[in-house]
Amino acid sequence: MSIEVNKLVVHYVDKQDEETQIHLREDEMQVNDRVAVFIEQLHHAYNGKPGKGFCAFDPDKDSRVASAMQSYRNNELAFWHLTQQATEVLKEELNKYAFNETGYLVFCHYQYVASDYLLIAMINIKEHYSITSELDLAASRHLDISRMQLAARIDLTAWDTQADENRYISFIKGRAGRKVADFFLDFLGCAEGIDPKQQSQTMLHAVEDYLADQQFGKEEKDAIRKEVFDYCNDCINSGEDADVESLSDTVSKSSDVQFEDFYKQQGYELEESFPLDKKTVTTMVKFSGLGGGVSVGFERKHLGERVLYDPQSDTLTIKGVPPNLKDQLEKFYQQESE
Repeated sequence: MSIEVNKLVVHYVDKQDEETQIHLREDEMQVNDRVAVFIEQLHHAYNGKPGKGFCAFDPDKDSRVASAMQSYRNNELAFWHLTQQATEVLKEELNKYAFNETGYLVFCHYQYVASDYLLIAMINIKEHYSITSELDLAASRHLDISRMQLAARIDLTAWDTQADENRYISFIKGRAGRKVADFFLDFLGCAEGIDPKQQSQTMLHAVEDYLADQQFGKEEKDAIRKEVFDYCNDCINSGEDADVESLSDTVSKSSDVQFEDFYKQQGYELEESFPLDKKTVTTMVKFSGLGGGVSVGFERKHLGERVLYDPQSDTLTIKGVPPNLKDQLEKFYQQESE
């Protein structure tokens, strides 16, 4: 296991009406194998969440959470007291918003690879039902980790070494129509920094321009796009930033002109390293869209061969219908003809 858990505290937050109620655990949770597995699952679930934002503590905002974290790191404040102070701030902020939130507020200090992290996450509860041996209905409550929406992770190592880059805190941007991102930024006392979606779009634009400039053939372009996507996907899954030097090694291995030199000469506003947006990166190898009751998706390499698009007639032609879809269509037409 690559994760080492240092500290874990869990509190309960309940806001059903206007006033938020908090129930504090009285001490730190004992770290054991079960805790380690739980935090590893939480870590991977967080890494897999799309659409994260990046930010840093802002001196012009409420600094209580940042100050408590710094005091904890200076051994001036116990971890439990850090969580208690942060939970009080969260309660104040949550009372300002109309939405309700009920669940367990998790604070965990852990190490992964060579970095120190402090993860704060609100985990909602999900009811599960089963039948007992006496054929009665039994209900149990489970932590709904996969659907977590309120969460932020502070890279304590980057806070020490790269504070001026303003992206050592990541957070889940939240659901449409709810000011979850604003709420969590206010709670932490942060201002949003680098935009992963914008950086990912700039990177894709630069790669496409590079491929066109080098006059690669279609098959070679598709192969390079796939390699770039695989590199980016590995970065997303591990929670790491993309690195232009590594990206350049992937893109440029078939050319004498380095991608790193190309993007600098062309003046693309791309950081030396940057977080990635998964949905944006996926467009490098896949086209997809939905609307009007129709959903279509296919690998980019098939465009112009198995998939043909005519912009004049606004028509998409698919050669070689997927077997499961073909089977459904044939059954439908067979029933219609009977």
